[in-house]
Amino acid sequence: MHSALFLIEFGAIILGLGLLGRFAGRLRFSPIPLYLLAGLAFGEGGLLPLGASEEFVAIGAEIGVILLLLMLGLEYTASDLVSNLKTQYPAGLVDFTLNAVPGAVAALLLGWGPVAAVVLAGVTWISSSGVIAKVMGDLGRLGNRETPVILSILVLEDLAMAVYLPIVTALLAGVSLAAGSVTLAIALGVAGAVLFVALRYGRVISRFVSSDDPEKLLLVVLGLTLLVAGIAQQLQVSAAVGAFLVGIALSGEVAEGTHTLLSPLRDLFAALFFVFFGLHTDPASIPPVILPALALAIVTACTKIATGYWAAKRAGVGVKGRWRAGGTLVARGEFSIVIAGLAVTAGIEPALGPLATAYVLILVVIGPLTARYTEPLATRLTGRGRPAGTAPAVGQAPDQVTDGSDRDPVTEPDIATDREVLSDRKAADRA
Repeated sequence: MHSALFLIEFGAIILGLGLLGRFAGRLRFSPIPLYLLAGLAFGEGGLLPLGASEEFVAIGAEIGVILLLLMLGLEYTASDLVSNLKTQYPAGLVDFTLNAVPGAVAALLLGWGPVAAVVLAGVTWISSSGVIAKVMGDLGRLGNRETPVILSILVLEDLAMAVYLPIVTALLAGVSLAAGSVTLAIALGVAGAVLFVALRYGRVISRFVSSDDPEKLLLVVLGLTLLVAGIAQQLQVSAAVGAFLVGIALSGEVAEGTHTLLSPLRDLFAALFFVFFGLHTDPASIPPVILPALALAIVTACTKIATGYWAAKRAGVGVKGRWRAGGTLVARGEFSIVIAGLAVTAGIEPALGPLATAYVLILVVIGPLTARYTEPLATRLTGRGRPAGTAPAVGQAPDQVTDGSDRDPVTEPDIATDREVLSDRKAADRA
């Protein structure tokens, strides 16, 4: 009986997600907000709470985040990663200053104390790598010139979690400085070791997992990714970081074959992640904290846009690409919920959990909207971009824009979706 109920519930979830995705596709809109609202409708305090399939959906949600970051890592080489980190670390410092400080200040103004301030700073600081990876894929922007800037900021944030999470855990547990230092040292050592292996032995790893049989390639890559992600998480390092570095380590035909095989699985489990987030949000807990959460969301949405704009400008990206970078970074999600969950479990502040949930829900809903509409809205308001009435340059197609920079013209996001071009570029970089 339990098995039959599980199949009915899970089948209804998958069918509903498919219909919502089809509806969003017709509207040329990201399905993420619809997935979240569906989770709210059928979660705790919703219209029809689900029970039999909850545990499976929870596991699927974890796998969804891992696959999102794996697929994002497959788009770039290890040399790309190191180069971007070397050049973009100032953007990481600006990101921390502009986005962590508002959360800390808000907690102090609410009278929650210094520990809660550190927690809420993390909630407002870290963008959602999972949501942003999905949005960039939906909008066809993985080949855009601002994407490496966005990726660099996300990677810096994810790697910073290897330092931040052990510190927060130690503060919440009230452990000694020595014990906290040991945890932090282990986390940093593991993150560094995984990155070193990805950089130094990426070709060896690719040869090891390579196979002409799609079934064997799928099993080996998926198994390796989950194994590395699990070990990383066990050692207080983000599973997402581990999955991303596995993607970085794979190269050439292996990376392309893996992308083709895992894309359907990524889409399935990523949808489960967003539904799971909604399932565990009680709608009744949101109204009492909606105003402070909304105010904090507005402030930190603006600071994220400013962060992306500044970082893209520093990297030489044109005006339109700067606005796209800023708008894409707005969404918060998985890391923010993890951080808030640690505080709720420790019981330091009862209102922190609902406020963080409302805050993340607001930004994870409007994040796909800012990613899509920040650039055209800013262009219309500021009049930046191609001057009105000017014709394309000789040899430039009408559907191309110069993006306000001195570089070669770049095709608009909805047009630049040719994966073969991106694949050839990546293969050449790895050669």
